[in-house]
Amino acid sequence: MPWERAGRPWAFAVGDAGMSTAEYAVGTLAACALAAVLYKVVTSGAVSAALQGLIGRALNAPF
Repeated sequence: MPWERAGRPWAFAVGDAGMSTAEYAVGTLAACALAAVLYKVVTSGAVSAALQGLIGRALNAPF
């Protein structure tokens, strides 16, 4: 009964006991996959050359 759950918000989630753990696992895997893709993009030749050029221009900029 709803009046028996007063003051116990966790009592409403009894049917979804493992759901949050599974969601955290899927979210962690998705974050790792995105990090791997971004790492591959940033370490690729074209992006690496562009970043090195940008940093080189910034360090050699006249004040």
